[in-house]
Amino acid sequence: MARTPRLLTPGAPIGPLGLPRAASRLWLADATRRPAVVEELARRVLDETEWDRAAALSRTADRRCYVTAHVALRLLLGAQLGIAADRVRFRREPCPCCGGPHGRPAPADPGVPLHFSLSHSGDLALLAFAATPVGVDVQTRGSAEAADEVKGVLHPREEAELAACSEAGRPDAFARVWVRKEAYLKGLGTGLARSPSLDYLGTGTGAVDGPPGWRVEDITVPPGYAAAVAVAVEEPSGLTG
Repeated sequence: MARTPRLLTPGAPIGPLGLPRAASRLWLADATRRPAVVEELARRVLDETEWDRAAALSRTADRRCYVTAHVALRLLLGAQLGIAADRVRFRREPCPCCGGPHGRPAPADPGVPLHFSLSHSGDLALLAFAATPVGVDVQTRGSAEAADEVKGVLHPREEAELAACSEAGRPDAFARVWVRKEAYLKGLGTGLARSPSLDYLGTGTGAVDGPPGWRVEDITVPPGYAAAVAVAVEEPSGLTG
């Protein structure tokens, strides 16, 4: 289990979750806890680009969660890299779809054998670290109407599963499949540039039938949210479909 980084004060709003078997480290941050602690840390560690992105968010809750997520990322990365959080630098790996510089985020030093992923929604941020490519996603659960609005985006088998759900069960089923999709596509480094309809990840509870070479698992998070992590069993050699 991950240890608390030395730059995190006791009681800071972050803590380790139970680890899926494929993930190296997984952390959850709650943006509503100890906001003064986060604000103080943010002033010390965030860079100008991060402050600009936070300022561009119109909702106070969104800004607070963004800042919490990026403070947590810097603290955790700094602890693992053995450097101060404000000295952590990032780069983007090439996109597997087009080769452009907008693939997975990574430490600035390409020789560092560490992969990470970050997601935030509502008041929660989810972070994962692994020795192979990894993706995470957390989302607030929506309504049956919102689930119906994305018809045609998912894999045909997933579309059929959602159609068979009751109206009451459809939001949870859609949330499960969508966070799995986002986690997997973030792990690939493509994001939604790769169509979510190409890969089957399922809407049901229980074990996830991940794409070849990947382990995808649901993450237990507070009520009202859904989350998943996708970890490469080995370095992906390419994309199909």
